[in-house]
Amino acid sequence: MVTFIVSLLLLVLGYLLYGAFVNKVFGADPTRHTPCYTSRDGVDYIPMPTWKVFLIQFLNIAGTGPIFGAIQGILFGPAAYLWIVLGCVLGGAVHDYMSGMISLRKNGASLPEIVGDELGTTARFALRIMSLVLMILVGAVFVTTPAGLLANMIGGESVLGQNLFWVILIFIYYLLATLLPIDKLIGRIYPLFGIALLLMAVGLVYGIFANAGDMPEITEAFSNHHPTSTMPIFPGLCITIACGAVSGFHATQSPMMARCLKNERYGRPIFYGAMITEGLVALIWAAAAIKFANSFDVTKYGMTGDEAPYAKLWALMTNGGTGNPNPAVLVNVLCSTWLGKAGAVLAILGVVAAPITSGDTALRSARLIAADFMRYKQDKIYKRLILSVPIFVISGVLMFINFDVLWRYFAWFNQSLAVFTLWAITVWLTKRSAAEGTKKYAFLVSLVPALWMTIVCTTYILIAPEGFQLHHFVAYLLGGLITLGVLVWFILWARKQYVR
Repeated sequence: MVTFIVSLLLLVLGYLLYGAFVNKVFGADPTRHTPCYTSRDGVDYIPMPTWKVFLIQFLNIAGTGPIFGAIQGILFGPAAYLWIVLGCVLGGAVHDYMSGMISLRKNGASLPEIVGDELGTTARFALRIMSLVLMILVGAVFVTTPAGLLANMIGGESVLGQNLFWVILIFIYYLLATLLPIDKLIGRIYPLFGIALLLMAVGLVYGIFANAGDMPEITEAFSNHHPTSTMPIFPGLCITIACGAVSGFHATQSPMMARCLKNERYGRPIFYGAMITEGLVALIWAAAAIKFANSFDVTKYGMTGDEAPYAKLWALMTNGGTGNPNPAVLVNVLCSTWLGKAGAVLAILGVVAAPITSGDTALRSARLIAADFMRYKQDKIYKRLILSVPIFVISGVLMFINFDVLWRYFAWFNQSLAVFTLWAITVWLTKRSAAEGTKKYAFLVSLVPALWMTIVCTTYILIAPEGFQLHHFVAYLLGGLITLGVLVWFILWARKQYVR
């Protein structure tokens, strides 16, 4: 319990202290006009109330990520607390804030355009492809997942118990959310879902303190406690917990809110603050999952009750019908047990509404990314349809493909986007420092997490079963050498900027 409480406090202090420092490094200017006024089009560029922008940004980047990722991450042990706190404060929040604020300075530019401006034409092209693929993949998966859950919850032979009915209904909603002005649909329902997700987290905090049971402390953090995985904590944990620590997907979402932000002074609470809030949610879910599992009567699962809490958690999240682990199973049991009927409703929102609110903005982002690189205005609905229809057709086709293998690459793919984004931020800060002759070492705030995520992603793909399956020592050595090579390149490049 001590580790959990200290971790909560560190996240809050991270926002108050390090968030203020990062904001100062960027140099937010409250006198600058923002894109929602200079490029107002009534569709994507619309001034919106700051509280509403915060809740939309929070739900955009959250979805089920800080819930499912945190539950799967705590299986590695209390090291999950360390990664959530340090990753969020020093990496994820910096990543989200800087990408959002740079987009703001670039008239709401999407991620591929930001990266391309800083890392070159090849990187721009790569990010266009990577971002579009990621957005369409997220949209497709976040149709099938909530549709299947809804069909299973209702069951029976009626139309409401059929998976196809919910797929069609969710797809119609996605199309409307992609085409309509952002304040007409997303701007109205997202705040409600965002508040529900936060209320669920508050309820879980109460459950953590009100219910009996032990929680592992930081002293257990330096070994792998996962009951089935042979993947080492590093880099496995850093890939498993993306939302709540560092996630490349977030940088594809921040430009949407950069187009609605009324003043640069709100960048810190919107971008840095939403990420810290997501970190808090992830931390709460990690703690709640392991405490609930440790105190739950698992004898009906064929266990004695003396097993390690991680083995109990694994048993609780295993789907009895398929035999496969599914965090949604635990979410439902935990919320119903600790929070009663209200918890059951919140659980439905968590495992159904949350993925839907990631899928719709993912497809909307895909439209905006395509519009940006094609320089195709989106002021008319027929123009939005021209770009949206192909995106939805591809997404619809992907829903019929077996995602078991493809999804294994998703987390790594997502974190690789974060690598590109963090290096683009580092280059942007370096160029600005060299040009202005001030804040000479400002780039360090993003250089450190850029290096960290570079070695995480390179090492993971070298070790992982879906990767090169190299020996751990060899993977660490090669990952370190690749990261060192990138650092040397950056130092040589940066020196040229400062001597011009």
